[in-house]
Amino acid sequence: MKTQELFNILEQNKDKSLLFEYAPNLLVGANYHITEVKHLTIDSVDCGAQTDAWKETIIQLWESPKELGKRDFMKVDKALSILERVGSMKPYTLDSEVKIEYSNVTFHTAQQFVNDFEIKGNNLIFKLAIEKTSCKANDICGVIEEKELVLETNEPCCTPDGNCC
Repeated sequence: MKTQELFNILEQNKDKSLLFEYAPNLLVGANYHITEVKHLTIDSVDCGAQTDAWKETIIQLWESPKELGKRDFMKVDKALSILERVGSMKPYTLDSEVKIEYSNVTFHTAQQFVNDFEIKGNNLIFKLAIEKTSCKANDICGVIEEKELVLETNEPCCTPDGNCC
């Protein structure tokens, strides 16, 4: 999800509570705070000696140990006011990918993509997901992508006369 899309969703749901699902059916605790917003510029060279550059917005969440029993999640309008204040100090690149950085005692620190969102009752839930690492220069390095084998034939499949049984 791009930063502008995240802001649009927040703007349209100011009256809701803001939740983050960091793994299937696992939510960041209601005791979370937005502790940092990073504006990253990545300038990279991959294993095939190809250069690339892009920008990311990283929003860091932290669960306060002093608020462990907290039940009420941060409201969207509060989160939006924090993010707007950051933007007034350091402008966003609105077409940059947004990621949420988070960890807890059972989940390692990770920067996760905002994969989707849903409205459930009075909650706006952003669904986070990881993206596996890959060889970006697979054509240069000779890495073959696994593809599903599809046989081109007009013969019936999985019959005594078929060619795929």
